[in-house]
Amino acid sequence: MAEISRLPGPVMDLWEWQFDGACRDADQDLFFHPEGERGSARRRRAEAAKAICATCPVIKECREQSLQVREPYGVWGGLSEDERAAILSQRNRTAKVV
Repeated sequence: MAEISRLPGPVMDLWEWQFDGACRDADQDLFFHPEGERGSARRRRAEAAKAICATCPVIKECREQSLQVREPYGVWGGLSEDERAAILSQRNRTAKVV
């Protein structure tokens, strides 16, 4: 579950970008792996989801939202769980150096 304390408030302007997401008409199962999915099946599913993200007009907003709330599951903004974790880890290391 996302870190709820990091979610933006209930102001429409903060969420409205989601209406323009390319994923809105896609099969949501494509963006979240089923329990036990591994290896090439998981990689193919994630790549198909990322292909949809690549066409999305709000990919930047989606990506930043998923990083801000530390979204733990699924493909968001063209990033998998592992990719988001790596970015957050890098941001934490950079913040500690500064």
